[in-house]
Amino acid sequence: MALSLFDLSGKTALVTGASRGLGRAMAIGLAEAGANLIVTSRNLDALEDTRTQISKAGGTAHPLELDVQDVSSIAERFAAIDQKYAGLDILVNNAGYEEVCPSLEVSEALWDRITGTNLKGAFFCAQAAAKSMVGSGRGGAIINVCSLTSYVGVPTAVPYGSSKSGLLGMTRALSAEWAQNWIRVNAIAPGYFRTDLTDVFYQDQDWQQAMLKKIPLGAFGKADDLQGAIVFLASDASSYVTGQCLGIDGGYLASI
Repeated sequence: MALSLFDLSGKTALVTGASRGLGRAMAIGLAEAGANLIVTSRNLDALEDTRTQISKAGGTAHPLELDVQDVSSIAERFAAIDQKYAGLDILVNNAGYEEVCPSLEVSEALWDRITGTNLKGAFFCAQAAAKSMVGSGRGGAIINVCSLTSYVGVPTAVPYGSSKSGLLGMTRALSAEWAQNWIRVNAIAPGYFRTDLTDVFYQDQDWQQAMLKKIPLGAFGKADDLQGAIVFLASDASSYVTGQCLGIDGGYLASI
């Protein structure tokens, strides 16, 4: 009985920013749990490896070109999904952008690119997904990808931290508003994971050693470490969970 709660068979899930890294891993995890996957990226060709890996895992992935900074295209893409797949059951708001920059040098263009992707884009994807879920009458699950910077200040990452703090607030507000439609809105806050976006930091061995001392489990996260959490929050196993943010950080936040 308990294991069946994690079964996503018959569910349609959309993961934004699924061409690599954490987004790809989460999409694969959802597919392995039985979900029908729609994976998005600004570059359609970049999704081919994700599609192949999901296929090898026994799942099916449908690549979709989507730029979350283009609000009008979000509405169009989600409307097409409604028509083709009879509505959406799960959304993972993973698409994100970061660029380290001293705060005194942050330009308006950089601020808009980071917050436009991480917060504005996430909101309008959530809005479009919720309209689909209300229309189907089935409800659904929306999972936002927050960050340690949703909780702590990081120098040279002010636009990013601002966007991720806002995303946490958005998660809580939407969970309260959409609960009446049985749409659950939760989030995860990954800790230190080595991805293409963060690889520059991990090339510094001194930085690695300093950071490992701050992580109680003594290790950096692996992309696969997110799969269990994302399946839990997407499935009936978390049917009475909403408005929460699950830290997946090796104990980092608990120890500071």
